[in-house]
Amino acid sequence: MRLRSFYKIAMLLLIGLLMVSSAELWGAEAIRIGASLSFEGKYAQPSQMVRMGYEMWVDRVNARGGLLGRPVKLILYDDGSDLDKVRAHYTTLLDHDHVDLLLSPYGSPATIVASTLSEQHKVVMIACAASSETVYRRGYRYLFGLYAPADRFCIGFLDLLARKGMTRAAIVFEKSAFHESIYTGFRRWADIFGVEAVYAQDFAAVAPHFEAIVSKLKFHAADALVLSSYPPQGYAFLRAMQNANYRPQALFMTITPVDPDFYENAGSIAEGVFGPSHWEPIESIPFPGTKAFVSDFSKRNGRLPSYHATAAFSTCLLLERAVNETRSLDQDRIREFINRLDTVSIMGRFKVDESGQQVGHNPMLIQWQKGKKEIVYPAKMKTAEPVLKR
Repeated sequence: MRLRSFYKIAMLLLIGLLMVSSAELWGAEAIRIGASLSFEGKYAQPSQMVRMGYEMWVDRVNARGGLLGRPVKLILYDDGSDLDKVRAHYTTLLDHDHVDLLLSPYGSPATIVASTLSEQHKVVMIACAASSETVYRRGYRYLFGLYAPADRFCIGFLDLLARKGMTRAAIVFEKSAFHESIYTGFRRWADIFGVEAVYAQDFAAVAPHFEAIVSKLKFHAADALVLSSYPPQGYAFLRAMQNANYRPQALFMTITPVDPDFYENAGSIAEGVFGPSHWEPIESIPFPGTKAFVSDFSKRNGRLPSYHATAAFSTCLLLERAVNETRSLDQDRIREFINRLDTVSIMGRFKVDESGQQVGHNPMLIQWQKGKKEIVYPAKMKTAEPVLKR
């Protein structure tokens, strides 16, 4: 009886301590962390994943006791895929909300705008969704990238084409920083792999003339096509291809096919589509925390994460680690910590060069096969053999 009483008293004391600790945490001033994301417009689909990644981390970090013994409060604004609103929102976050930590928007164009302001305020920003080299060629000291550079996205696809004897490729891309980097990389690596660029065409984001472009593609009869666009234009281009009864032997698209709902949204034309991916929700990927993240995210959101969600969550974990290990919210101390960090996250290796550009991470190549997304490159990660029609 005395032993039971002792255990009962001990448990009551422990519960009391936990209640006091929790009260102290939620009574403390919150650490404010903020971002602007696109709830609608052309960036909406990947931005939704980024938002879910941010929100999931906030829930998890608060469940762990917050940062520095304080709860974390997430401040999100909707920019509607409007760069002027991105500028206004980050001005508000920095000058009015006085956030302690800053998160990035989605996409290279928005990140260029947001990071101009964060750099002026000497506030660290880890860009969770910006691959264009333009973002990191401005001499900034407080900006760091998570994604591999966009000019490397086509390497796996062009390598496969060359191995299969496909030597004629075309590229169609939107006029914006990220997609222009895709084009630059495509031209560079096509030369290296001996693939001829038989046709290249850019298009305006507003009211593009896809039917005319598809007609020219049919005329040039390339073995393969690279299409670099955001999802709304990507789906519109696929519809134009279907209407014209056009399909090259190999089709590679950026951004659009990484979404878990791509096959359902695109229909039969999705079969065989290739795309670059920074990460996939496959438990066999040898990065720490993958299995738990996929499980927790799926339970929370009712769907699998794309790499956009994983990148957002990983970015927050990197910031959390920087704050915890420096025991500080001082931006210079956080910057120095991230600058020399060489680690492996759920996304893979994280290491930046002197410009803040990611050098530790490389994209993989996925392909939709029979309604399922498979990794087909590199060899050490692939879940299926690539299918190229001849």
